[in-house]
Amino acid sequence: MSSFLKIGIFIIAELFLSQVVNLIFKMLSKKNQAMHLRFFNSMINVLITVIMIYTLAQQFEVTKDLSTALLQSGSLIVAIATFAAQQALSNVISGFSLSVSKPYNVNDKIKVVQGGNIIAEGIVKDITIRHTIISQYNGESCIVPNSVMDMAVITNTNFTADIGNFLEIAIAYGSDIKGAMSIMQKICVENEMTLNTEKNKVFVKGYSADGVILKTTIWTKTLDDSFQACSDIRIQLVEEFRKSGIEIPYQTVTVYTGEQESI
Repeated sequence: MSSFLKIGIFIIAELFLSQVVNLIFKMLSKKNQAMHLRFFNSMINVLITVIMIYTLAQQFEVTKDLSTALLQSGSLIVAIATFAAQQALSNVISGFSLSVSKPYNVNDKIKVVQGGNIIAEGIVKDITIRHTIISQYNGESCIVPNSVMDMAVITNTNFTADIGNFLEIAIAYGSDIKGAMSIMQKICVENEMTLNTEKNKVFVKGYSADGVILKTTIWTKTLDDSFQACSDIRIQLVEEFRKSGIEIPYQTVTVYTGEQESI
């Protein structure tokens, strides 16, 4: 058998096995979008490639002795590779750790915080042996190394039964405070996306230079519902306060023109 034919057979075999593995994991992911399936899919494909390359090298006299020697000196290779690719190996190990602990899955909404700073916030789209891909709410894809994900504080909203979002609004000191609180609570409870429970209470948070600050928590089932509900409630508050004569304070600038009369 010619050398080119052998190489061709091994390449075809490697591609075939990779496609079979991808097909199996694709079928499994339809039932379960768990992140560890994506990770192990990548790991198995890498393993298939390495095995195929080594087996192919054993088929030729030129490379057979070299591949055998490399295999026998595996400890030295591992030591060199570990030193040369510490960060890469750290990402692989962290990816394995994340796959086992499963702090998030594909399609989960998460926030990644490290050192008090938000690194990424959005929806998990994929995890590979090196990184996790997060689709942020502004449309950008954030590619975060697994070692960073393993060390960061992860807030997963899918682990929370209900989502709470603060909503504040200021009213003028001369306005009917109790009336404004009653309107605010009524609008929050009647919104179809909010949870109609005792959680929808309105409080006076404090005072500002412009007026009294009212505060409540909007409770919804999902984060998407929370965004929409808060938007709808803010619009209704402006309209209802206007109808009831409750003033929402805002800064104004008075400009004087002309010369002042002398006294």
